[in-house]
Amino acid sequence: MKTVLVTGSAGLVGSEVVRFFHEKGFHVLGIDNDLRKYFFGEEGSTQWNLEALKEECPRFVNKGVDIRDRKSVMDIFSQYNSQISLVIHTAAQPSHDWAAREPFTDFEVNATGTLNLLEATRQYCPQAVFIFTSTNKVYGDNPNRLPLVEQETRWEIDDKHPYHAQGIDEYMSLDHCTHSIFGASKLAADVLVQEYGRYFGMKTGVFRGGCLTGPRHSGAELHGFLAYLMKCALTGREYRIFGYNGKQVRDNIHSFDLTNAFYHFYLNPRPGEAYNIGGSRFSNCSLLEAIAFCEKISLKTMKTSYVPSNRTGDHIWWISDVSKFASHYPQWRLTKNIEDILREIYDYNCKRWLTEVGRQDY
Repeated sequence: MKTVLVTGSAGLVGSEVVRFFHEKGFHVLGIDNDLRKYFFGEEGSTQWNLEALKEECPRFVNKGVDIRDRKSVMDIFSQYNSQISLVIHTAAQPSHDWAAREPFTDFEVNATGTLNLLEATRQYCPQAVFIFTSTNKVYGDNPNRLPLVEQETRWEIDDKHPYHAQGIDEYMSLDHCTHSIFGASKLAADVLVQEYGRYFGMKTGVFRGGCLTGPRHSGAELHGFLAYLMKCALTGREYRIFGYNGKQVRDNIHSFDLTNAFYHFYLNPRPGEAYNIGGSRFSNCSLLEAIAFCEKISLKTMKTSYVPSNRTGDHIWWISDVSKFASHYPQWRLTKNIEDILREIYDYNCKRWLTEVGRQDY
């Protein structure tokens, strides 16, 4: 039986990967030690999701190993060896703001942890496909230099610019900009994954995500935009808006659509490729627009406050051009738009979130 190894297996994307490949008959080997709880506190913990996976997926086994621990990572790979046909690396320290607090931790998780996994794959299962969830933050704040126009509810790119129709492609510069410490560590990992494909000939692929989202996101203020926003709407918690008049735009891709992209790459890998992946023009919103959707779905008026200073290196406008990936894998499609995603987040989490705050109005 083929084995897929998934890091961050209890997280948003990792758990989607576990369920997706388990349904396709794979043995699924997870690596997740709930470091997200250390990053974001109890509400960021993924333990609840891990327990659900264990119940739902009998061919799933999780190892509570830290990817910074090279020996433990190597031991896992040596045990399974050539049984591993696919590695999907989703584990990360994912927050701009948190990275600045502990730069060593951020770099060791995002960059050194990725190197540990790449080298373990090269030594023990070099024929496996290796997929890395990178980020659009590898482009730093270069997108903020685009000709942007402030509209009533969002920033938008000038309609005469080439990026207007489909979004930002992979040829945007990665240099001469502010990345944030998080963006820099992910860029180091991104380049390493490409290099193991191009230099060593491994079947590596890089997916530079915009906002990755879905119902199983353990959203917190520092990470998990849509899930945390809906949680605030539902529970009455105040949501803080950081800069840009709340009109900053993100495209949002559901974790299923992203995982399905991984599957298409696995079936026909293109070594060393890097793809922008996100909701594109199909699924995007500004923060103000997302708040309006949350109020419509929850039937509640949100409590918000405004902080004039934006987060360092944050994008004003990001929409991913996914046409490169779509041209390489024409059978792949986006299936869930922003309202679909938010309704799914609400329906899946309503009872759990209200129970957490001691309310029964569900």
